[in-house]
Amino acid sequence: MFVLTLGLLLAAAPDWKSVEAETLRHFTALVQLDTTNPPGNETPAVEYVAKVLAAEGIQPSIFALEKDRANLVARLKGNGSKRPLLIVGHTDTVRVDAKKWTHPPFSADRDAGYIYGRGTIDDKDNLTACLMTMLLLKRLNLPLDRDVIFLAESGEEATTKVGIEFMVDNHWNEIEAEICLAEGGGVRRQNGQIRYASVQTAEKIPNGIRLIAHGPAGHGSVPLQTNAVVHLSQAVAKIAAWQPPMRLNDTTRYYFERLATISSPADAERYNGILRPEKSADVQKYFAEREPGHNSMLRTSISPNIIRGGYQINVIPSEVEAVLDVRALPDEDMTAFLETVKNVINDPQVEVVPEARNKRPPAPPSRLDGEGFRVLEESVRKVYGVPTLPTMSTGATDMAFLRAKGVQCFGIGPMVDAEDGPKGFGAHSDQERILEEALHRFIRFNWEAVTSLAAKK
Repeated sequence: MFVLTLGLLLAAAPDWKSVEAETLRHFTALVQLDTTNPPGNETPAVEYVAKVLAAEGIQPSIFALEKDRANLVARLKGNGSKRPLLIVGHTDTVRVDAKKWTHPPFSADRDAGYIYGRGTIDDKDNLTACLMTMLLLKRLNLPLDRDVIFLAESGEEATTKVGIEFMVDNHWNEIEAEICLAEGGGVRRQNGQIRYASVQTAEKIPNGIRLIAHGPAGHGSVPLQTNAVVHLSQAVAKIAAWQPPMRLNDTTRYYFERLATISSPADAERYNGILRPEKSADVQKYFAEREPGHNSMLRTSISPNIIRGGYQINVIPSEVEAVLDVRALPDEDMTAFLETVKNVINDPQVEVVPEARNKRPPAPPSRLDGEGFRVLEESVRKVYGVPTLPTMSTGATDMAFLRAKGVQCFGIGPMVDAEDGPKGFGAHSDQERILEEALHRFIRFNWEAVTSLAAKK
């Protein structure tokens, strides 16, 4: 059986040289479409993808809550012996400040092996990879055990109500799947050497808290101990000094264990130490000071990001407020957490109020012992030759909505230089870019993963 399957896959191997030329053509066209959100206007990207698919005999369906913000679904049928595989790319991007770009943000300029433009690594790389995978599956007529479903979604960056929420709430039967591959991971290259791949198997959930300090108004020439600004400042300082308790889950525990195996001896000792009660406190302190990203992975985090108050220098305001960005662990009880915040502040003049946000639902991490993660590990080894680390994203993706419905979701992404972010070349930056080599290897990685998960065995 294995020999037969291998033979089918070899016979269906794509002509990668011609695939690269076509990939570049579609990727360039999609980056050159301005789909910044707000306002969105993702429908032109959907129309482009739909036209390409239809020309190959893949008939897409289009669903829209708002006419300018359409979503696309295309399906290749399998024999039904396994539940479907969903592959996702979002069509919108964050906004741009065009005057800060050396290469125009919608130019897809090629320079010294890079492609520049908004969306090059968030998320028109995934969008193009999904498109190319569907085209190749269709052209090569590869027999499938699963349906492969492609979702090109709108609204990921700021308005999920027109995208993933709309599709889950109103068209779930179109995208229901056992496994999903979407954005959220990547392959880390440092000093020109590929170190490891990350696959997102869990994510923190965005929440918010408002602190509202009340007190009597008065003349600034007469300082008051009840000054609302003072009480708010003290409350913010208390929250900033407080570390919510560390709680590891399967993803973060495995992440630190595996990261230790590819790190320097000193770093490995710390990463292993986070798992040992006698060393954990010191490692947490080190993370808080020097590796804040790792510190955030350990706990529900709070960042005071907005303060509002006062309107005239000689007037003591009666009310001021601060807004806290809370990123909760997937299983955090936010009602209980809010009570803990009140106890930490311990000031009757300060009101603690949950802040309404565009909320993603909590959901358990995806399994590390199932077919999805195992196949991705093997595909990483084949294409990149490095180990795979499961990660819990401290940010948010639309996979939260799918995980809440029971889908095993895995975030993937292309190879990125670790040096790019600090230099201003990363996602959401003013010089967003992707290596051409990374784009083409990502297409191959998607092909390996999708065919391993869906091809007839």
